[in-house]
Amino acid sequence: MATDTDLLSSYDYYLPPNLIASTPTLPKEEARLLVYERGKDKIHHLKFKNLHEILPDCSIIFNDTRVVKARILGYKDSGGASEILLNTPLNDNKFSVYIKGKVRIGSIIKFSKNLIAKVCEIYENGTRAVEFTQNGQILDAASLFDLLEEIGHVPLPPYIKRADNKDDESWYQSIFAKYHGAVAAPTASLHFNDEMIKTLKKDHDINFLTLHVGAGTFKSVESEIIRDHLMHGEFYQIPKDTQELINSNKPILGIGTTVTRCVEEFARSKISSGECKLFLNLYNRPIRQNYLLTNFHLPKSTLIMLVTSFIGLDKTMEIYKTAIEKEYKFYSYGDGMLII
Repeated sequence: MATDTDLLSSYDYYLPPNLIASTPTLPKEEARLLVYERGKDKIHHLKFKNLHEILPDCSIIFNDTRVVKARILGYKDSGGASEILLNTPLNDNKFSVYIKGKVRIGSIIKFSKNLIAKVCEIYENGTRAVEFTQNGQILDAASLFDLLEEIGHVPLPPYIKRADNKDDESWYQSIFAKYHGAVAAPTASLHFNDEMIKTLKKDHDINFLTLHVGAGTFKSVESEIIRDHLMHGEFYQIPKDTQELINSNKPILGIGTTVTRCVEEFARSKISSGECKLFLNLYNRPIRQNYLLTNFHLPKSTLIMLVTSFIGLDKTMEIYKTAIEKEYKFYSYGDGMLII
């Protein structure tokens, strides 16, 4: 028999549209930070520049993935406009993508710089497998990503209701973004600047892993019973020093849900690279990571369910209610929350 915590409707809330951030707070350290101290059951309202003052003794892990300009605008052979959003590389130099409008297997979409996409397969989950060529040559992931830096657009989330601009090229990229492959930013990392990292390094070890965030991160849970949800997969890689940290007993602060899922994937499987499909929720709680810094997430999303895996459903909804009352900014360019 399903309980309230099983039901998708229990993870819903109303967010006034004016609280959806369409641009980040600048300077970054002035963004607001809601801190929930579990031991005292207490909420603090700070700014990111205060983070080092309240953090307990811990090692910190960031995601060093780099966001690709994954949104490309082109035309079908019929002349109609089309748009592709890259999702993730597949085998045999094919790519999982989302395409606006109807296409068939064999459909051709043309872009600038002689880039051509051919639809190879159509899947029930809304994605399509395509092959990209330029001047007759099939492109691998590295070649395609390089080309998209010239002709692609920053893949802003669907709830940011404006076109991307030049500022988004830096706003929607962390300062330590290194390895191309993400089509959505690990947004908790966007709050950090060089000075904050320098301050944190005085008392905390800084570590990295890579998880290439896919477009599936924005996909709503559709199963009425959340445990029936099939989690999307994303490629991850964890370097040796970060593996050693996870295998130790040192307290860990994960910067964002992507780091958290990687840490917990490795804690369970001991596999350092592959596809992460881990769905953290009230029925699958963290076994290794101690603390979480994250943004405020969409209702009915796997991300808000991940937050409940740390502090429970009632407390999560109470905190979100407080954040709305205090007019925190939500989602990718919004403010953050820290669970210690």
